[in-house]
Amino acid sequence: MDWTWYLFRFDGRINRALLWQALLIVAVMVALLGVIGQVIHLVSATGSFKLSIKLDFDFGLDDLFKLVDPRTHHSLASVDRADLILKGAGLAVFSWIFLATAIKRLHDRNRSGWWIVLFFFVPGLFDQFSDLLPASNWVLPFNFTASTLWLWGIVELFFLSGISGHNRFGPDPLADVEDSAAASPAKSWDQSRELEFVPPSASPPGGMHVKRGA
Repeated sequence: MDWTWYLFRFDGRINRALLWQALLIVAVMVALLGVIGQVIHLVSATGSFKLSIKLDFDFGLDDLFKLVDPRTHHSLASVDRADLILKGAGLAVFSWIFLATAIKRLHDRNRSGWWIVLFFFVPGLFDQFSDLLPASNWVLPFNFTASTLWLWGIVELFFLSGISGHNRFGPDPLADVEDSAAASPAKSWDQSRELEFVPPSASPPGGMHVKRGA
């Protein structure tokens, strides 16, 4: 597998299994970053060391929407510099991996990558700023719409099978698996190639014999 294409490029298609795999890869990377952060605190002696492994199965992308919220900028001054660097670097990498794999998965569903705006950015931005909206009944349709889009996106990306065969975004990612499985069975015995007829005058006595070396 071309891992650079798989995790960082936006062209082509991937199936459900590869998207779930990307989710697991990012979760492990988040856990490793958490351990690295704890080790940095131990070395710098700025705090007590407490080994903590956190599997973040939402990619930690909630922080992506906080970047556009001015209310969160004031709290950055109190964040440790090492934590800020690790979190910023991790967020950039994880966001890119999520978008690259999710868009390729949308392609597998024969949908444009721009659907990620409806499935991900619209619900995320609404959730980030929903506390600013008044507690009124007219907000309920927007809340329902955002929740529906988010749930629809989860089903599309992680549960529905891709379009069979070639589509406008490329070949079926499962076709290569099926082709390799079809080419691997044991070769059937070709009787006409393995048998030879020996004339009666030849030695050993004539008749049908298996070819030497077969």
